[in-house]
Amino acid sequence: MKKRNKKNIILENIKLLNAGAKGVAIGRTEEGKTVMVTGAIPGDVVNVKVKKAKSKYYEGEAVDLLEKSPYRVDPKCIHFGVCGGCKWQNMSYEKQLDFKQEEVYNNIKRIGGIENFETMPILGSEEQYFYRNKMEFSFSNARWLTQYEISSEENFGNRDALGFHIPGMWSKILDLKECFLQEEPSNTIRLAVKEYAVKNGLDFFDVKSHEGFLRTLMMRQNSAGEWMVLFQLFREEKENRERLFQFLLETFPQIKTLVYAINPKPNDSIYDLDINVYSGEGFLMEEMDGLKFKIGPKSFFQTNYKQALELYRKTLEFADLKGDEVVYDLYTGTGTIAQYVARKAKQVIGIESVQEAIDAAIEHAELNGLTNTTFYCGDMKDIFNDEFLANHPKADVLITDPPRDGMHQKVVEQILKLSPEKVVYVSCNSATQARDLALMKEHYDVVKILPVDMFPQTHHVENIALLIKK
Repeated sequence: MKKRNKKNIILENIKLLNAGAKGVAIGRTEEGKTVMVTGAIPGDVVNVKVKKAKSKYYEGEAVDLLEKSPYRVDPKCIHFGVCGGCKWQNMSYEKQLDFKQEEVYNNIKRIGGIENFETMPILGSEEQYFYRNKMEFSFSNARWLTQYEISSEENFGNRDALGFHIPGMWSKILDLKECFLQEEPSNTIRLAVKEYAVKNGLDFFDVKSHEGFLRTLMMRQNSAGEWMVLFQLFREEKENRERLFQFLLETFPQIKTLVYAINPKPNDSIYDLDINVYSGEGFLMEEMDGLKFKIGPKSFFQTNYKQALELYRKTLEFADLKGDEVVYDLYTGTGTIAQYVARKAKQVIGIESVQEAIDAAIEHAELNGLTNTTFYCGDMKDIFNDEFLANHPKADVLITDPPRDGMHQKVVEQILKLSPEKVVYVSCNSATQARDLALMKEHYDVVKILPVDMFPQTHHVENIALLIKK
């Protein structure tokens, strides 16, 4: 049933049947029109306020919960529904895994047009909370107010905040009281920083006027329980900075290194900033199955350490190396997968577009005593060309782990020219992965896939696909 007024459309009694892309819940009107709903989960019956009406579907948000889904659970976090970081925290973890597995399978089959492949049971995460080893928070002098607070007409004096951006509102910061993504002392450090800053009159960043002192806070940990803290400061205030840093180091002995950057830019990106080391070495060391990795403030490293281990182990298992193979590792990043396979391969060739990542990959190979790895830097579609193939040995196995957008069509074409016997495709977006597999299916059979859950309480899911040359 549909109710209209001048401003909006309300769809009534919509039964949500499934999960769709980006974590929305999917239902249908009585006429059979698809409804994509935020703020609810599959199994709920809701009234929906339409935000966008198209000829074939509606997009909207749930405004009334008429019947609760049998998959509903009570969310742990007091910020659930506002923060936007853990949108599936109100759904049982077992059902999250079911929907993730189904999404990957459907994408490979429908988008990829692939048939007759084995779907291995999704690899769930041992930790469903406190699984992230890196978190970033933002300071703001204009804390986001809820609708209830606004309507109360209460006078909110101090509105300093340290937390997350409200989804879709870059200038609005939610002041976090708790977070279940990173283990202690993450929450305790963040709350202590805010309390100290307020007590000592330190200026929180003003996004609109582009002024202030404290800008962002990043915390990173390794599996040994050592912590790195990184501050972005809009301007230098040496005395205030040193007092704050000394307070943290004296209060939290877990902090092995404390670093900072002065950032007067319009954005918060650290990759073009100089990092200053205040205490410690400026990096953490991580070990994974006997391999050592140096993790700096700018390093990319999988944020779910335990599940990353499982992902790399399964990738190596899919590659099934005998010891005499030449392996190409496309989008190698800091060379983590390359290090894993190098111990089982004759030679590994890694390619990546970010020079800092390639420098780290070379350093890691030296650190681990690996002499059979070679790394190249350049845009994948440009460097991975006919000349590259002509000047390097033919690959027996190719591993590719591209960003969410998948591989450029030129890269797919070069893989087909290279024609390795086996391709292991690791993806954080099974839709673009399926698109790429469709371009390769005339030459390769997709033998099996393994979905891997790296981010519990969210809709995100990784997938590993094994392709064998026809």
